Amino acid sequence: MLDKAYTIRFPEVNEIEQGEEFFFLTKNDQTEKIGFHDYDKIYDTPGLYEHLFYDRYGCNSPEVVCSLLHDHMEKMDDAPDLRVFDVGAGNGMVGEQLMERGADTVVGIDIIEEAASALDRDRPGIYKDYHVADLTQLPRDLYQSLERQDFNCLTVVAALGFGDIPPMAFARGYNLVSSPGWVAFNIKEDFVCDEDSTGFCKLIDRMEDENIMEIQARHRYRHRFCQDGTPLYYYALVGQKNQDIPMELLKEFV
Repeated sequence: MLDKAYTIRFPEVNEIEQGEEFFFLTKNDQTEKIGFHDYDKIYDTPGLYEHLFYDRYGCNSPEVVCSLLHDHMEKMDDAPDLRVFDVGAGNGMVGEQLMERGADTVVGIDIIEEAASALDRDRPGIYKDYHVADLTQLPRDLYQSLERQDFNCLTVVAALGFGDIPPMAFARGYNLVSSPGWVAFNIKEDFVCDEDSTGFCKLIDRMEDENIMEIQARHRYRHRFCQDGTPLYYYALVGQKNQDIPMELLKEFV
């Protein structure tokens, strides 16, 4: 719940595309214009992330993606205990959903320092470990520490596209998961079409074509409402990891 010390004013809009949305936040008699992707500023205000994306605009991606993963694992005859690497972990909403559905352990990583502070404030104890780092430039000691976790599942929720997590970062996280393993993620439907310019469509297609990953479950759903009231549709996907993404392929996404 947003603290009463803060007030939000939204612009009058007819049509604002995702990635361009904004609002005005007033606290301590100071008003600031904040974009929906200014996550550092959003996480820094208690309750603002949940109020903005979940209460006002109806985001349900953590529940949808984690439920799709859980339901798929439930159908397996000998499903393993999940040791999850949660990439773009934010303030822990995905980690919370994973633990509620019986994950053995969850380790999170995010590039934003304010996300870690928000996690400590809002959901302490959810993650076994939580790191603030850039997956494309991991220090060697951190990389080795993550390798020792022996992850068998990767989750990336509401973080692909718009420059938040580039294809290279996704690939680095994917390669930290053992083979065979699992991956659960979501992506805007516009980013899985031939006109996609982010690189994810090409990467996912190549991974499937070369048997690097086999998509096991796919679900189109409403991620949330846009600021102008139009629904934003995403795909939630669960895949089986068969092998690492080779360096030759990674070079195409540098």
